Amino acid sequence: MKKKIIIMGAAGRDFHNFNLNFRDNDDFEVIAFTAAQIPDIDDRKYPVELAGELYPEGIPIYAEEELVDLIKKYNIEQVVFAYSDVHHERVMHNASIVNAAGADFILLGVNHTRVKTSKPLVTVCAVRTGCGKSQTTRKVVEILKAKGLKVASIRHPMPYGDLAKQKVQRFAELEDLEKYKCTIEEMEEYEPHIKMGSVIYAGVDYEAIVREAEKEADVIVWDGGNNDTPFYTSDKELQIVVVDPHRPDHELTYYPGETNLRMADVIVINKIESADPDGIQIVRDNIREINPKAIVIDGASPVIVENPELIRGAKVLVVEDGPTLTHGEMTYGAGVIAAEKFGAEDLVDPRPYAVGTIKETFEKYPDIGVLLPAMGYGEKQIKDLEDTINKTECDTVIIATPINLLRIIKINKPSVQVKYELQEIGRPTIEDVLKGF
Repeated sequence: MKKKIIIMGAAGRDFHNFNLNFRDNDDFEVIAFTAAQIPDIDDRKYPVELAGELYPEGIPIYAEEELVDLIKKYNIEQVVFAYSDVHHERVMHNASIVNAAGADFILLGVNHTRVKTSKPLVTVCAVRTGCGKSQTTRKVVEILKAKGLKVASIRHPMPYGDLAKQKVQRFAELEDLEKYKCTIEEMEEYEPHIKMGSVIYAGVDYEAIVREAEKEADVIVWDGGNNDTPFYTSDKELQIVVVDPHRPDHELTYYPGETNLRMADVIVINKIESADPDGIQIVRDNIREINPKAIVIDGASPVIVENPELIRGAKVLVVEDGPTLTHGEMTYGAGVIAAEKFGAEDLVDPRPYAVGTIKETFEKYPDIGVLLPAMGYGEKQIKDLEDTINKTECDTVIIATPINLLRIIKINKPSVQVKYELQEIGRPTIEDVLKGF
């Protein structure tokens, strides 16, 4: 008898785990996926083109709120948990819900969830969303390319559109962002690579993706989003993990961030220049306790702002990276640091002006406070973001997203862009550890 299972996910890790472990496996029948974290990804199907011969009608995707009813309706035996950036306590609450409904609760280990690549591999992961992983990845890519190596980066999945068309995506030109109808969240990750003249892949089928990337690369760099574990392994690999002293102890209390920390060869303590010394020491102590063999690099993310005079003495609206504020749970980011550094009079609360899906985001994540998350999971949400910014009564908009929002929305008031890149403090550096690699 086939075991009936459900995969709990958020349009990424869940599809990857299915592809590797269940797609052509006659021992299991995947009844459904459930969806969380990302808006508007439920009520669709994992398509026939990707699901394989065992699923000629595809696999339905339901909202996670329907999980218990699905377990009872279909006599589900096992539920596989497959998304990231989740507090340990919440993981066990989910386990309790599943167990109480009568099913087993499963967490797949890294040996069952990584594809082998023939190329040398550098993985860059984090313990939480918003640690500074992306800028660390770009630093790695810059160093490798400067040595004359051909590099292909592969980004953790963000397949929010037509899944069949997103099986394998290659981004090398800005036009590719339009070609694949990218959301703001996708553009934030791909656009910086494109602007530095680098190639980055993403999509749904990560074995197919890496086989394409191997054709043009000497080295594969895994750009791991959402504090997930790497999708790849190699006979020659280096695992870099970024931690955030603004959120001390989170490196030990979130899944699978703690897994990343324990696996790391190199740990980057980022944002030291703006973090509280006590928080930095807590992070150092935790690293020493659970992974004392890891090489530790101290890093900073100093903010750079053109036209800072537009901030000084102004009432400002701060627009920060969306996922960092939502499931990343950060209460401030580079935009707030820029506002304080350059003497803003006050931060304007956007909540009274929020419209549509942006208003819904504030209702779902009430701890965001007076910051505006740059949410943009579709055309409607991008328009809602634009309307919210333009309705907000402020002097200046501080844009602290990795992309320039002015390229995709029109803002009716002065704005400044905040930029930040990784800067190592002292030795060792990223280049030092790559030399050894």
